[in-house]
Amino acid sequence: MATNSAPASQDFDKALKVGRPPNIVRLFPNSKALIVSGKYIDRAMLAKGKAIAMAANGRNHLVIRGALRAAQRANSCLIIEIARSEGGAAAYCAVNYWNIARQVDAVCNELGIRVPVAIHADHYGIKSKADVEGAKIEIPTIFEAGMTSIAVDASHLPDEDNLLANLQLNPFIPEWAGLETEVGEIKGKQGLSTPQEALFLIQGLNAHDIYPDWIALNNGTTHGIEASGQGIQVDLTSEIHSKLAPYKISGAQHGTSGNNSDRLREIADRTRTTKANVATALQMISWGLEVNDFGNAILDQDGGFIKVQGEGVTAEMWAEMVTHAKAQGLSGGNFKKLNLPFENRLLGQPQSVRARMAKRVEDFVYNMLVNVFNATDTADIALQEILEAGSHDPGPKAEGIEDKAEWTVAKIAEKAVLIDSDKGPEGDFDD
Repeated sequence: MATNSAPASQDFDKALKVGRPPNIVRLFPNSKALIVSGKYIDRAMLAKGKAIAMAANGRNHLVIRGALRAAQRANSCLIIEIARSEGGAAAYCAVNYWNIARQVDAVCNELGIRVPVAIHADHYGIKSKADVEGAKIEIPTIFEAGMTSIAVDASHLPDEDNLLANLQLNPFIPEWAGLETEVGEIKGKQGLSTPQEALFLIQGLNAHDIYPDWIALNNGTTHGIEASGQGIQVDLTSEIHSKLAPYKISGAQHGTSGNNSDRLREIADRTRTTKANVATALQMISWGLEVNDFGNAILDQDGGFIKVQGEGVTAEMWAEMVTHAKAQGLSGGNFKKLNLPFENRLLGQPQSVRARMAKRVEDFVYNMLVNVFNATDTADIALQEILEAGSHDPGPKAEGIEDKAEWTVAKIAEKAVLIDSDKGPEGDFDD
């Protein structure tokens, strides 16, 4: 059980002075919110052992409020994130790369949240070589807006181009920022990642003195609503993490919404996973839809969502949302595209309705932090890590192992040809 213990005021104030990255200090000079690099969140989970930080996907403002309350209650570190598809230049959410840090900071100050929180740009998608040039311009802007961690996701590209995109974009990411990379698109049981693919990416980065905090894999899950029992392949994940052990990289688990709690506990227990994304579940829970105990939406016999009376949005608002979805041809997981047109409508509901939306998220997140992810009291661990480092940057976990001369552009191309992998079907696999 969570202890609900708050860090000593003196220690918290010290951490606040030294632990906030320069972009956060510039944006929020008088803030009492401990917004930190994603590196500190990863370190706290590793220090506790068999612990995972929730990366709560803030698709709406009330999800952010509920998740932060839960982290405070559990005395747990937290990551609040939004993906490029959700909150980039072509967003389907009102929460975006450029306002999410301001929302988190405001809520932390309003509610007195005193746990370390990272702001993560999830799935910064690079789907073609041409995307790299635009990313060189855009990535600095999201750090200027308060991001403290990023996932460069060029997994849509062949292995060679994935590595090269990561190499080209790294100079535009602050050294102190949390860094995630990805191999294999999230496609369920198709196109599963292999140890060979993961090693190629991480070894190539290591040769160029780039040490990611996390790697995401296609290890059997899907984004959105999990339609089958396939879920996370724990043995595959464990095997890949074991192969990567010399590079001291942690795992980032995507597509958790459809996986039951026992499987998630197994991921915490048997792998080096320290970050788990929770997105669709939180959206559905905030709206007041019926879900199972691990957040997957329960559908009626016609394949429709079931609204729980007296929970989430009002019945009248839900009826409007369903009508809009039908008019737009939205169904299943694509109900996510209701976020943008309805955000202001949701914020315009009575305070009692907004409060119950956030509380439902809080209770779900609290249970996962305490009873599934083993994240209780990791806030204290992160605080001590910050105080011991005396800096906003704890530095890299890993060190150089690979020879840069063996990872030139030409040699990367030669090595990539030798990789035997199945990337799975083509299609839109955005979060």
